[in-house]
Amino acid sequence: MGVKNLWDILESCKKKLPLQHLQNKKVCVDLSCWLVQMYSANRSPAFAKDKVYLKNLFHRIRALLALNCTLLFVTGNQLFSTSSQSLEGKLKFVCLFVDGAIPCVKLATYRRRLGSNSHAAPDSHPSTSLRRNRGSEFSCMIKEAKRLGMALGIPCLDGLEEAEAQCASLDLESLCDGCFTSDSDAFLFGARTVYRDVFIGEGGYVICYEMEDIEKTLGFGRNSLISLAVLLGSDYSNGVNGFGPETACRLVKSVGENLILDQILSNGVKATRKCKGKNNGNKVDNMCPKASSCEVGMTQDSDGQFRDVINAYLEPKCHSPDSEAVQRVCGQHPFLRPQLQKICKEYFDWSPEKTDQYILPKIAERELRRFSDLRSASSALGIKPLLSEIPVPCPVLAIVKQRKVHRNECYEVSWRNIDGLQVSVVPGDLVRSACPEKITEFLEKKGEEKKQKRRARPKKSGQAAVEDVDERLQELLLGIEADSGGILGGTGNGSAAYAVPVEALDVVDLSSPSPPLRKLSKSQKKMMGVDVQCQSMNMNKMESESSFSTQSSTTSDVDKQSKEEEAGGHGGNCVASVIDLSSPSPAIGADDDVIHERKARELRSFLDSIRSELY
Repeated sequence: MGVKNLWDILESCKKKLPLQHLQNKKVCVDLSCWLVQMYSANRSPAFAKDKVYLKNLFHRIRALLALNCTLLFVTGNQLFSTSSQSLEGKLKFVCLFVDGAIPCVKLATYRRRLGSNSHAAPDSHPSTSLRRNRGSEFSCMIKEAKRLGMALGIPCLDGLEEAEAQCASLDLESLCDGCFTSDSDAFLFGARTVYRDVFIGEGGYVICYEMEDIEKTLGFGRNSLISLAVLLGSDYSNGVNGFGPETACRLVKSVGENLILDQILSNGVKATRKCKGKNNGNKVDNMCPKASSCEVGMTQDSDGQFRDVINAYLEPKCHSPDSEAVQRVCGQHPFLRPQLQKICKEYFDWSPEKTDQYILPKIAERELRRFSDLRSASSALGIKPLLSEIPVPCPVLAIVKQRKVHRNECYEVSWRNIDGLQVSVVPGDLVRSACPEKITEFLEKKGEEKKQKRRARPKKSGQAAVEDVDERLQELLLGIEADSGGILGGTGNGSAAYAVPVEALDVVDLSSPSPPLRKLSKSQKKMMGVDVQCQSMNMNKMESESSFSTQSSTTSDVDKQSKEEEAGGHGGNCVASVIDLSSPSPAIGADDDVIHERKARELRSFLDSIRSELY
């Protein structure tokens, strides 16, 4: 529980920080509080049977390990009681956190929370601590969590009494960067940074309270917070009648940080409130909304109850920083892969491959962050060695490909000397900070591969394709010659006088796109493959020799055409040199040979299909 209403008083100092805030930090964890959070989140019958709380703990740990956040589990004693509804009726059960001992000043609270089961607590001398029941259900959950943590390389320190007191001691002595606990009295034990909640996953964050912010914003130091515990109530006291959060804060502020504890110890305290007028809706120092002023009287502390409470916070029973237990857990602890596989098989029924799939990428990412920290430390000292000059080898062997994960730039990388893991995806900013040379190497290799593909790419029309197209083209041309009555070539009866031999046709380059159609000049018309006008004139000459006038006209026309051909560099006969297949077929006589038109359409369709395949 901690101090009554203290989290509400500290609300203005709460900070919501991104999960990356924990990167490269060392934090101690009140393990009991973490398990309480997971226990309270789901109380279904399958929760304990399927060990959902332990799975949630596993995934929380792996997310923090990937950030190179070093964890230290701390256990102590806590009280946890809750009620759940069963099918038969209400079942009240009490779970006791067992490692450590109950401080003597907390025995009254212990018996009060047990309620009707107070007979379960053995009598004890008030000056001694009470050992815990080590056979409860929650005790087994603690042992499972400790076993899982050890396999993941997380040591556990068993506190002498309160876990949050031990965490605060480590934080106060700068042996860690903060502590995870949901007990607000961690600040009263001396903690400087407290992380109350943590949420993993996309958009993960952590709820943080800093003692520095509390001192600046509220003006409360450690002594003031202890005084609030005395007045409002905590695990160690029931508080003083007549004091609420506003009145208690007003009193502590009025006396001051340095004098408040001495005043309470010497005179005691008693609340006497006098209203001297309406507040008119305005709060005085945001402390007392009901009256414009409050007076507090001091009374003699006859039984010394306040002194025990204050001493419990100022001098908690903890392992000293130089003790063997603390030195042992503050060292490096290895990740035990075989033990973790065995534990996950026993608790979750996971195969070794599934366990590796969950944890190994996070372990590899942690190693890369440590390598990045090494390079950053070297740069801070003015030393910027090349990647090959660093005595510690880079965990990344090579970059395989670029990836996008939740719209964030990432890289799929192959790893060096990480047993059981070949490739995984890591954030792009981490790769840039740890080994930018690998990114440069990857981009250069990628550019070279593109150049090689460009060189090795085959031409759009290979030799075999050209030969096949040419063969099919010749077949179509021969078919058109046979069906068109000799317009393009000789017929079967040899009646055409101007058959075009196949050898005289130039090879059509089908790999290039057809030129745009445009109006032809006279000189270009001479170069056309088949001069229809010339063919028609020659045939008329052979069929109409009896008509002198017609013969004369035809002769003059032929002579004129011959002269034009000689001027253009051609022989006497009209021989096709280029066939324009993109233009429509010329008219063939008066009856428009249907077969010829069909063949021409087939030829054009074939050429269009060839062009679409090539381009």
